[in-house]
Amino acid sequence: ASQFVDAFINRMPWKTAVGKMDRIAQVTKADVVDFANKFLGGQAYAIAYKHIGEDTSIKKIEAPRITPIVTNRDKQSDFLAGIAASEVAPIEPVFVDFSKDMTIADCDGLQLLYKKNEKNDIAQLTFRYDRGSDNDPLLALAASYFDYLGTPDKSAAEIASEMYGLACSYGLSVGGNTTNVRVDGLSENLPQALGIAENLFRTAVGDDEILNELKMDLIRSRMDNKKNQRACNSALQNYLIYGADYVKAKTLTNAAVAGLTSDQLLGSVKDLLTKKPTILYYGPAPVEDVVAMVKAAHPTEGLEPLVKTYAAKQLTPSAKVILAPYQSRQFNYIQYSNRGETLDLAQDPYIDLFNEYYGGGMNAIVFQEMRESRALAYSAGAMLNGPSFKNDTYAFRATIASQNDKLKKAVDGFDEIIETLPEAPENLEIAKASILGRLRTQRTIGDRVLYSYLTAQELGLTEPRDKQVYEKVNSLTMDDLLATHAKWIKGRPYVYAILGDPTDLDMDFLKTLGPVQQVTLEDIFGY
Repeated sequence: ASQFVDAFINRMPWKTAVGKMDRIAQVTKADVVDFANKFLGGQAYAIAYKHIGEDTSIKKIEAPRITPIVTNRDKQSDFLAGIAASEVAPIEPVFVDFSKDMTIADCDGLQLLYKKNEKNDIAQLTFRYDRGSDNDPLLALAASYFDYLGTPDKSAAEIASEMYGLACSYGLSVGGNTTNVRVDGLSENLPQALGIAENLFRTAVGDDEILNELKMDLIRSRMDNKKNQRACNSALQNYLIYGADYVKAKTLTNAAVAGLTSDQLLGSVKDLLTKKPTILYYGPAPVEDVVAMVKAAHPTEGLEPLVKTYAAKQLTPSAKVILAPYQSRQFNYIQYSNRGETLDLAQDPYIDLFNEYYGGGMNAIVFQEMRESRALAYSAGAMLNGPSFKNDTYAFRATIASQNDKLKKAVDGFDEIIETLPEAPENLEIAKASILGRLRTQRTIGDRVLYSYLTAQELGLTEPRDKQVYEKVNSLTMDDLLATHAKWIKGRPYVYAILGDPTDLDMDFLKTLGPVQQVTLEDIFGY
């Protein structure tokens, strides 16, 4: 569809657009060599003109007055009414049942989560360790480093070629508090691929030249991050939610990165392999064969248990403003509140419906009021996020991206719909239909069954939470929604985080929100 639209916009005949692959097929190696010699040869060059200094010709245009649009949520076109009136047989939901949809087995003292692949001969084996970059900042860089390393017997290129011939691959992925060592590919070759990967992770030979390049790439990317508004906003949000101590503890300074050695990075992975993992398998092999494969390649004796740790969200007992500098005509705003409430499963249907109604998309109150009606933001969103592990807490977060001169209007306008929930019965029905439609059609299949089980385990649950939402949400009313808003949203204390240019923002207004704490980009990034 996008190809058709692009052809139309560019006035390209459809025959020409769809014939692109045929034209490419006619290109020979000689054609490519001739092109390179002509345009990329020794005499080729590129010219870039860069104007340095302040552009004094820029004229500031006064923003026009914007009249809010009265939204017609209660209106429908004849076309929409016809679609809404059509009768469609509803799809019945299918909820995962861990007792039937997967198997939990013992693998020489290690827990094996097994799901049979009934569709094809592709298999995936994962060793999941309860340690990540929050616990060991070296792991993320080590994961990248291993992509370029070989063993005493084989180069990185030889290993890659061998894995390619087996139709398999391996990988090391690092999260905040988990690390996955993965091997996947053709099931019949998986034992051999596992042996190659195990040998690499345990006997890899360091390469200082590659390591130096990786360290320089990381430091350059960090410099680029500080020039990128989205990256800065993400770092500020992390700083806001988890705090300065968390950022410092999980982040290596540039000096620390520059001083890293191969032994340190290789050692971080080798030490990880001395710990107990959880094993996940999705593939066609019987569970007995999987156990035998793991025993043959992965040492299971003498492994030390790991205690999983979690980054704690900061509570927000009183209001304050965190301001991080970024020179731009636009600002990013985060309004965050955490009162410390822990998991309450009975609230799931009410909170899910509130989130869908209030901040769930283009039919939601936030989008319609802040962007469509009042034109106060390029983007705006809000959501009450629930716990993701035992003793985790609920947190409400609202976000705005807008022009600097709209700061006060945007924040005041958002506060108005945060404290007083607009009532729109038509939107409520749309929100319920959206949740029910999603739950009816979504399917937890393949290896997602295993990861769904792990997610439930994080919260101490034995089954997913979707079923009770499906059974309850359709009976909820506007009164239930208002009660949920009063219980969870209205009157919360907030910490406000702003990414923007302090010289172009209304600082006097920010001070009315709470004491202003100015931080640097080094503070929020940790480097």
